[in-house]
Amino acid sequence: MEAVIILKSAIDTVIVEQLAQAQITDPAYPALLKALVAKVMLGRNKTIGFSGSQGSGKSTLVRVLKAVLEQARATPVASLSLDDFYKTRSARAKMMTEHPMFQVRGVPGTHDIDLMQQAKLALCAGQAAQVPVFDKGLDDRAGTMTIPAGSEKVLLEGWCLGALPEPARRLATPVNRLETEQDPHGIWRQRVNEYLAGQPYQQLFTVDYWVYLKAPNFEAILDWRAEQEARFNQGPNTMTRSEIQAFIGYYQRITQWMLQDAPARADLVITLKPDHSIAAVQGDLEFSFGSSKSS
Repeated sequence: MEAVIILKSAIDTVIVEQLAQAQITDPAYPALLKALVAKVMLGRNKTIGFSGSQGSGKSTLVRVLKAVLEQARATPVASLSLDDFYKTRSARAKMMTEHPMFQVRGVPGTHDIDLMQQAKLALCAGQAAQVPVFDKGLDDRAGTMTIPAGSEKVLLEGWCLGALPEPARRLATPVNRLETEQDPHGIWRQRVNEYLAGQPYQQLFTVDYWVYLKAPNFEAILDWRAEQEARFNQGPNTMTRSEIQAFIGYYQRITQWMLQDAPARADLVITLKPDHSIAAVQGDLEFSFGSSKSS
């Protein structure tokens, strides 16, 4: 019993420390993280996926969870981000023969999915993996890094992780001004949907446990992305708010589709308020949110 008490105390301490470093003050997060740690530690859960819109906090949640697992549970953890596996700038330039909009990173088709799948499989087998490092300021790769062998858990995160292709009927109508002006015939969005439907993406997106951070609406995502840009200023290439609005237009279609489709399929859905605090939690965690247990 004493060992159990000490272990719980260690987890509590690490969670508080990590949340403070991440500047997360929502009082719901400590209990949520403890419940999530228990779920992740189940033997059948080797790969855990995290998805959510830009600025939703999925990368921060992954970093905090990784630190808690490693420090409080002595569990070696590897993490992979879809953002680090964008194709090079020159490779995306070649994709402009399919459609000029493929020059802009983000949507399915602009990632080196085979490379990320190779890294995922290697890490799941306990092997080391060499992965690219993507510099968003340069909009290109900036070298590589090696994730050491011996990982017991693999966390994968990406804005569209877990997404299914849209029904064909949804592709007929542009969702924003960007698509109306630059993709009037729907060629780009049809091709993006084909990439998303392909085996490479769907195979990569197959995980043992999937956590989806659900934004309240698309309008909140612009505010979140602007806050993200201000917080992680990347030098002379930092985007203005109007540039951010144009940029997230590339992500809007799949983001809105996931807001509608993903909650019914994810193992855990964390619904967020505009201020990033938790509005609701739905899933199979042993976790009390407010006066009711998540369900």
